[in-house]
Amino acid sequence: MLALGALAPVQALAGAWVQPKGKGQAIVKYERLSADGGFDASGQERDLPAERRDAALGLFAEYGASDRLTLQLKADWQDGEDAFVDYNGRGPIEIGATWQVWRDDRNAVSLYGGYTWAGEGRNAGYAQPGVGEHDWEARVSVGRSLGEMGARWGMDGSFVELQAARRLRDGLPDETRIDATAGARIGRDWMVLGQAFGGAADGGSRWLSLETSVVRDFGGWSVQAGWRQTVAGREAAIARGPVLAVWRRF
Repeated sequence: MLALGALAPVQALAGAWVQPKGKGQAIVKYERLSADGGFDASGQERDLPAERRDAALGLFAEYGASDRLTLQLKADWQDGEDAFVDYNGRGPIEIGATWQVWRDDRNAVSLYGGYTWAGEGRNAGYAQPGVGEHDWEARVSVGRSLGEMGARWGMDGSFVELQAARRLRDGLPDETRIDATAGARIGRDWMVLGQAFGGAADGGSRWLSLETSVVRDFGGWSVQAGWRQTVAGREAAIARGPVLAVWRRF
């Protein structure tokens, strides 16, 4: 199937397509973001009283329990500081499942439900470390393989995907999130990804971050390197920095 050929290496980033039964992958990801400015309540840029630094070493794992159901786990360890706090500890742990609602050779639709147990780190980018208790998330993902359109631009496989989510939080404002991903395979072993992560907390912070990265395959392993940047928001730090990851498919 064309969609499988274009998307198999990026299942974790393209949630509209679930893992095949008995197959899965694990991704270990390191992020180190820093900010010396932020957006105020009106969206204007302001200097922070001191540089903010947030680093995280995270794990994402998923496994196909059936051809239509994929189980997922997310967790990380965080370290950071700003003008008011210096912290180090476990971040949130999230468990969830994605159900393949519909799929054909080019298109896919899925629904995700997840539960998150807060940690000692930042449970939301705009919150102080340790603030928050429990979260529930519902997410819908819609994806499409571009097929011949990608081939005309010299790409062996490409896709686009849009996700919309509602997160109900205990101890923090509820959130609405909209994320978008576009990916393209260049040759046999290379892939480029572009992502946008947007969200709004009820009555408070808003954010939009862009991330670009390159992925190199080595058999069942892949290495990813990229850059993330906050480009718009309210009551949010203007964070930027590198993103590095190692993927293992099994």
